[in-house]
Amino acid sequence: MNSGHEIDQRRARRLNLRQDQKGPVIYWMSRDQRFQHNWALLFACHKARLLQQPLEVVFTLAPSFLGAPLRHYDFMFKGLAEVERSLREAGIPMTVLFGEPGVTLPAYAEERRAGLVVSDFSPLTLVRQWKRNASASLSCAIYEVDAHNIVPCWLASPKQEYAARTIRPRLDALHRSFCTSFPQPEASCQPDSLNFCQPVKWDDLLDMLDIDRSVMPVSGITPGTAAAEKRLRLFLDKVLDRYADKRNDPNAEAVSGLSPYLHFGQLSAQHAAYEAARCEASRENREAFIEELFIRRELAENYCLYNDKYDTFDAIPEWAKATLMEHAADQRDYLYTPEELEAAKTHDPLWNAAQLSLLESGMMHGYMRMYWAKKILEWSPSPAAAFETALWLNDRYALDGRDPNGYAGVAWSIGGLHDRPWSERPVYGKIRYMNASGCARKFDVNRYIATMTSAQQPTFF
Repeated sequence: MNSGHEIDQRRARRLNLRQDQKGPVIYWMSRDQRFQHNWALLFACHKARLLQQPLEVVFTLAPSFLGAPLRHYDFMFKGLAEVERSLREAGIPMTVLFGEPGVTLPAYAEERRAGLVVSDFSPLTLVRQWKRNASASLSCAIYEVDAHNIVPCWLASPKQEYAARTIRPRLDALHRSFCTSFPQPEASCQPDSLNFCQPVKWDDLLDMLDIDRSVMPVSGITPGTAAAEKRLRLFLDKVLDRYADKRNDPNAEAVSGLSPYLHFGQLSAQHAAYEAARCEASRENREAFIEELFIRRELAENYCLYNDKYDTFDAIPEWAKATLMEHAADQRDYLYTPEELEAAKTHDPLWNAAQLSLLESGMMHGYMRMYWAKKILEWSPSPAAAFETALWLNDRYALDGRDPNGYAGVAWSIGGLHDRPWSERPVYGKIRYMNASGCARKFDVNRYIATMTSAQQPTFF
């Protein structure tokens, strides 16, 4: 078993055929925006020690990213400012490059005469294209390190898995060797001065972005690694012991509220799982949480890595596509435009409450997100339109939008991904059904509606 003080080389893979050279080691930080508990940074530190070369961190900032609005950039930049401070304290400079990442990164690496580049892992198509472009342009080696998943995504499975039950044995077999503690990042060959790299002016960068500024930042959650660690500790110490029984009750405050931190890489899933496995909560609760954090989350990563159409209706299983199309012309009791849904202007106060939660807090309870997406299917003119609307709303307002979990969640709710056929009914076909009366049997619906429509919404614990 890896002690956590060595880097398991299975976490890394080379993206081109070029060799390591003498020159600065560049860690191209993208998805894993943290100093601690970051295998990509640790791998870069390891390479810098081997080559006796300095290490620097580069963050590439595209003018826009998959429609992300101001809310998301505000959260990300506040977290990155914290990362920059930690790096500087360790003597590691951080540079932000503005422009097309597949172009700006290799140009900067050539200018710096880089010895090699280390990148972190993302299964998203746009990011993979940036890396392909950079890999072809670089004259040095480029590596990819999966610092986001507990088990490296490409190692967990070589293909798209059908369901949790098919990927679980693979992940369980590798879990023990990968779910370890972390060494401390340390760059041992740094220059005496960081003057060549000026402190990042985050506010100036925010002004340069071509983004929607109407979706404002939220106030109910503090960005950054320190806040993520504080929330993790609160959850493990005070909340986890009711997770198994109460996580599907939106009123119980029994969920972790960690998804924005995990999405922006401000918190390591591996670190959270490692700490959860060792806390004092009951085994039942620990295992229930790790199932969601590990199995379900990495199943979503697998889906996006091996299905290039992950963000479209065409990605769903053939049985689901067939049954939905058979019922595409069924009578809908209600039809709403995307704009009406966005404004929470439906006949259903429970759905409206969930949408208001998304609008105001940037978060939605996981159980309600399933109900929310399934009702969009029921109230849209076609299944494909429902899929598009659900993704648009989720990615526009949710702090954890544009994420494999979100893509897989919509595909599960609307398109039967990772699920099985159920009893046939109008509109849904054989897709799993949810309704308000089912919600009422599980939790106090009126209390949820009152809370989410009040001026002061709760934080998500």
